[in-house]
Amino acid sequence: MKFLTLLFLFAGVGGLPQHRSLFDEEINIVNSLETTWTAGVNFGPEVTESYIKGLCGTLEEKENILEVKQVPVVATLPDSYDTREKWGSICPSTTEIRDQGSCGSCWAFGAVEAFTDRICIQSNGAKNPHISAEDLLTCCGFWCGFGCNGGRLGPAWNFFKYAGAVTGGQYNSSEGCQPYEIPSCEHHTAGSKKPCEGSEPTPKCKKSCREGYNVSYSDDKHKVSSHYSIANDEEQIKNEIYLNGPVEAAFTVYSDFPNYKSGVYKYTTGNALGGHAIKILGWGVENNVPYWLVANSWNPDWGDKGFFKILRGSNECGIEASVVAGMVLL
Repeated sequence: MKFLTLLFLFAGVGGLPQHRSLFDEEINIVNSLETTWTAGVNFGPEVTESYIKGLCGTLEEKENILEVKQVPVVATLPDSYDTREKWGSICPSTTEIRDQGSCGSCWAFGAVEAFTDRICIQSNGAKNPHISAEDLLTCCGFWCGFGCNGGRLGPAWNFFKYAGAVTGGQYNSSEGCQPYEIPSCEHHTAGSKKPCEGSEPTPKCKKSCREGYNVSYSDDKHKVSSHYSIANDEEQIKNEIYLNGPVEAAFTVYSDFPNYKSGVYKYTTGNALGGHAIKILGWGVENNVPYWLVANSWNPDWGDKGFFKILRGSNECGIEASVVAGMVLL
């Protein structure tokens, strides 16, 4: 499985702000072409390109530590599938958009989002814990990468298998053992949260639960019984999602992507910013264009209420070449 290299450029986060005209130029280019998606303003003029690079925290895999799974083939898959529609009533996490804040923790968020959904789905709704991004981000250590300065998908699922992850809600939620400590913030031009400023340091690993939580850290751990990668094959990925739940994947973010508003994204213009991890939860066709349905972790004010669609079947931006998942230990 091939992952994408991210160059860390956090040093530039505190520099001079990127002018809105740069965003406007790419937005205008996308919207002037007969392409499959619509661009718009998602980030304010104070947000630098370096800051956006910092949100893209997927590192290149040094080696493929996960075996490629041969996914059983369903006789007839539907033309479209949305995990939220099938499982949302009993698995609310499938409809959730999380917020990584000012931290390159997308690698951890994509992993815990898929793991959370899979626990509920694979238990047929009997179990519904909210897996902590905080625990994975802070305690996987050098094996996964560098915390807020980026991490790797394969080792994250290795952490789920051998160490397990505790529960934890979003920032300031008081949910579970370890809620996320990095504040939610407004990357965007208008919203309910305070503006994002710079990059946050990685919190320290704490092998304990918050005060008032009545389960011990060790007893709160959740694990997978197996972890694997999925072949760069559209049908294999679809079958895996349909049978076992959403998957984590990574793709190259180009400078036009942060401006996504609607439609089916495909690279149109701009330079590469880095590797970004997300959760794929379905697929479909829009205006005769096949797409993957994806949850981002830049809060619900970004894109299409936090979600986006990306071209399916041609490994757009590498998204089909870097898919990982696992079976839950129930």
